[in-house]
Amino acid sequence: MKRSNKNRIKKDPPVRAVKPEIRQTAKAGGNFKDKLNAYRDQHAQALFSSLGRLVATPFVSMMTISVLAIAISLASGFYILVSNLQQLTANLETSNQMSLFLRDDVSEAHAKKLVDSIKLDKNVQSVKLITKEQALQEFKTYSGFGAAINALETNPLPIVLQVLPKNALNDKEELSELLKNFQQSPEVDFAQMDLQWVDRLQSIISLARLFANLLSLLLGTAVLFIVGNSVRLELHNRRDEVVISKLVGATDAFIRRPFLYTGFWIGFISGVLAWFIVALLMLILNHSVEALSELYGGSFHLLFLNFTETIALIFLSSLLGVIGSWAVLVFQLQYTKAS
Repeated sequence: MKRSNKNRIKKDPPVRAVKPEIRQTAKAGGNFKDKLNAYRDQHAQALFSSLGRLVATPFVSMMTISVLAIAISLASGFYILVSNLQQLTANLETSNQMSLFLRDDVSEAHAKKLVDSIKLDKNVQSVKLITKEQALQEFKTYSGFGAAINALETNPLPIVLQVLPKNALNDKEELSELLKNFQQSPEVDFAQMDLQWVDRLQSIISLARLFANLLSLLLGTAVLFIVGNSVRLELHNRRDEVVISKLVGATDAFIRRPFLYTGFWIGFISGVLAWFIVALLMLILNHSVEALSELYGGSFHLLFLNFTETIALIFLSSLLGVIGSWAVLVFQLQYTKAS
């Protein structure tokens, strides 16, 4: 019986080992397009989540943004003030007028030819000829010595050419060079121009520009500190979240990203609000300035921020927000890692 059972048992043939086929991908971690899409999604999520956190705390966010907007608008306001000051001085055309006193032997016809030749100069805007008779009449009118002048047998006053340079804001050296060229003319006996006002005007503009730059630097530093402090407080409130992210292997760049976008939004919104503040103030002042200008017979209009200056204002405020956030995050993340 046992023998028959042994005959019934058949041995299975040996199983041959088969190597599994492994399909190799082109690159570990996916292709470049997938990485780019994931990177884009991460930044979009950080961008809008940081904006949502600001909206979730409207009172605190608006307090911070309002303070920054006032600081930025002060710097922008002084910049516009300097620009309008330069425009105002440019309108004082007669201030840099040159007077050319011709020799006694120069006739009126010769003087007219000299006027035509001076007008060809590219640096000259206009030339006015004052004859001897006109000069004598003006002297009688404004000097108060009419009786003494009438006692003279001949007219002692020469022909005068009043030359107005093209640009009222030329440097003193350029004006002196132009005056020197006129002085070298054989028909000119004496060339006169009061260059002292040029020094005073340039000193005032330089001082105003320096003050505006220093104020902008000071207020820009204040913006950095305010944004940095706001981001530091948010980082402190989310400390547990940051610690857990570090424990599961999150990189510093991943942790920094939403806070950097928070600084960006704070700076961006502050820049836009500062532009509205400056524009509103300029609109309020514009009517009064135009009315004052009309009283003095002028047509002065306030300059506003143009498109390029507006973009630069918003870009710089956004950049200050990012820099302030980054500076705080570098220190705080190192401190968190050490603790």
